[in-house]
Amino acid sequence: MNTFVRKRAAVPVLSFFAVSGIVVGSLFNPLQPDVAQAAVSAPVLVKAPAAPQEYTAHGTYAAFDVSRDAYGVTLPKPKVVEKLKTETETTDADADTTTDETASVSASNTLAATAATPDPGSAQAIAQEMVAARGWGTDQYNCLVSLWNKESGWRVNAYNPSGAYGIPQALPGSKMATAGADWQTNPATQITWGLNYISGVYGTPCGAWGHSVANNWY
Repeated sequence: MNTFVRKRAAVPVLSFFAVSGIVVGSLFNPLQPDVAQAAVSAPVLVKAPAAPQEYTAHGTYAAFDVSRDAYGVTLPKPKVVEKLKTETETTDADADTTTDETASVSASNTLAATAATPDPGSAQAIAQEMVAARGWGTDQYNCLVSLWNKESGWRVNAYNPSGAYGIPQALPGSKMATAGADWQTNPATQITWGLNYISGVYGTPCGAWGHSVANNWY
């Protein structure tokens, strides 16, 4: 009997706990509309993207020119290439050079015409004696006569506008002062200077004569 009474007393207690559990569980049911709405409405924290950089110009730029600078084109000067000599041109030039050299040598080796016997005491007679005194033969005297016939006609006072003077046509005439103070009037002084000049530059009167024939001066 006591057991039966205790069992009946426990039923209300168990019922109380069961009902309490149902009530509490309903408060936290995730399927309830209020809880679901709260879950949907809750903000989600998402890292916002960085704002793009902006550039703001200050001032007045109404006349701003964005065109590129102009440029010009400078063409290089054409390269001038010297025309190479052809075989014919080279041959002709060599032939001309050979001809000039041959003419010079030929003129140097060509003896002048035989000079006439000079008058005693004349400039040519003085020159003949001086040529022989230097050990030169008649051929050299003939060349000397031809040379100074061409230069001055054996005149002591022969003058050229270039400044050349006397029988040997010294340029300038004052050079002959090394042979004597009377160089302007004395044929012996002029001839002495002239033979010294010829000997020092051309070796012999015929050497000077050959040069004069080839070049028109000595």
